[in-house]
Amino acid sequence: MSSRPAMPSPDPETVEAATDGDLASAKRVLGIEAAAITALAASLGKPFLQALDIMAAVKGRVVVTGMGKSGHVATKIAATLSSTGTPALFVHPAEASHGDLGMITKDDALFALSNSGETSELADMVAYAKRFGIPLIAVTSGADSALDKAADVSLVLPKSEEACPMGLAPTTSTTVMMALGDAISVALLERKGFSSDQFHVLHPGGKLGRLLIKVSEIMHTGDELPLIEVGTPMADALIEMTTKSFGCVGIADAKGMLMGVITDGDLRRHMSPDLLGRDSGDVMTKGVQTMAPEMLASEALAIMNSRSITNIFVTEGGRAIGILHIHDCLRAGVA
Repeated sequence: MSSRPAMPSPDPETVEAATDGDLASAKRVLGIEAAAITALAASLGKPFLQALDIMAAVKGRVVVTGMGKSGHVATKIAATLSSTGTPALFVHPAEASHGDLGMITKDDALFALSNSGETSELADMVAYAKRFGIPLIAVTSGADSALDKAADVSLVLPKSEEACPMGLAPTTSTTVMMALGDAISVALLERKGFSSDQFHVLHPGGKLGRLLIKVSEIMHTGDELPLIEVGTPMADALIEMTTKSFGCVGIADAKGMLMGVITDGDLRRHMSPDLLGRDSGDVMTKGVQTMAPEMLASEALAIMNSRSITNIFVTEGGRAIGILHIHDCLRAGVA
């Protein structure tokens, strides 16, 4: 039975030199791309605002397209636009020439990405846009290219070197396109006043969805609410506390306005032989912490942690409408 020869141990100096070279390469790439994004920011002006005007006014969708690596960037831009309040979709230019042009309507705007501006696969989409009066926005590094000349608005990217040492692989150019797409998406979001509520509607799942859960979505209401009317004897208050299992009970007036809360701590402080016969209003703590139903559950959790409490009553116009337990936040994934 033969055995494999032992592999020689790598020379520490060789390994260190390779590591240093790797880090230098990575830092060079990031430096080149960072400089290109800085140049892009400095170049923005009237064409950028015109592009925003078109996208903000579109009645249909922003159709984003591109070929190759630009197509991958276009897919991401379409997703970002859609998730931030500007309906968009990606249409592959090659598929468009074989029937997918039917996905584009006269109410849409075409947002075409091509580093050179001479991508032949875009020709049919550009011609279709011109034929039916569909606004065409171009993103290209090719000033005076075919795409630049055909576009209603052209966002010409500043000249910058690709981070690839051969200057061939799309690296810096795609990074700049991606950054421009983010800039457009966020500018449109802010122009439209897109709110966290709207964001939550489009992001119900995952961590983003959990961070945007409201108190009203997870609070206890109705028969689950531990609430008694002022003047109720402590004997009945204790029954309500025990039945509802929150370790507290709210005291409200005849109109449901929250006047105070009785907690386990209040019971200990007022412990005496005559406790059960006392008026709950005499035992309650006034001026307690409450929250609004539209407050984010993450904010409510922070309040409970900072005050070392496990429950908070939810009020609307002073009326008790719900109660939130710290475990409700944790079960919803808010942490």
